[in-house]
Formats: sequence, structure tokens, C-alpha cells
Amino acid sequence: MGEEGWLEIDASLAIPRAELVYRASRSSGPGGQHVNTSATQVELTWDVARSPSLSEEQRAAILEKLANRIDREGVLHLWASESRSQYRNRQAATERLRELVAGALRRRKPRRKTKPPRAAREARLRAKKRRAEVKRGRGAVREEP
Repeated sequence: MGEEGWLEIDASLAIPRAELVYRASRSSGPGGQHVNTSATQVELTWDVARSPSLSEEQRAAILEKLANRIDREGVLHLWASESRSQYRNRQAATERLRELVAGALRRRKPRRKTKPPRAAREARLRAKKRRAEVKRGRGAVREEP
């Protein structure tokens, strides 16, 4: 997971672990009676809006692409409760943060417009003609004299 004091996201970004806040609570996940007595669910929060680790472009990309996980104050929230171990849930939440932030920072290739191939245009027209023929055949039935 990178250096001890840093969480490496990608080549352009590393977050100081001091910026990450972990809070443990009782989980509803697996564990039977153990779950009722142990605080194994982990909530990870990271203040994206005020993080000094981010450039303005990175901050804008993260705030836009992870908006459904970020509250009004600009704090990103993640939960992990898959494991019976608080330590493993903490690792899972940290790994999820790394994947989400890396995905938000990944630049998408712009789509290049292309013309549909000739065969596709012809197939579409054939399908339209077939459909029109089916509908034409649904008219009122006339009796022959």
C-alpha cells in the first residue's frame, strides 16, 4: 500500500494517511453473535474539498465524478463491513478509496464520430422494409367475390 505515511493513488497523486479518518461501528455483516459485540464496520472519510494534496483540476474531477459519495461539506464517505475483522475492513475501505479516486482521475479518450458502415445502413433499410410489409399485411381482410 505504498509508503507507511502515504496512500499512493497513481503516479501523480499520493495522499498523506493523516488526511484519512477511520471510524469503527457495529456491523450488520457476517459474524453471528460476534457482530453484536464488536465494532468491525469501518467508515473512511476524506475531506476532498480541503485536501492540500490535490491540485485544483484533480479536486474538480473527484468532486464531479464521485459526487454521489461526497456530502455538502466536500467529505468523501466509504464504508466496509465485508469481513469480521476491523483490520481487514479498514484495508478494504482504503483499497476502495484508492480505486475510486484513481478511476475519477483517469482521463477518458474523447469519442471520435464515425459514419455507420454501408452494410449497417443497408441492413437497417432492409429491416424497415420488412417491418413495413408486416404492418401493411395487417389491414382489413376483404372477401373475394
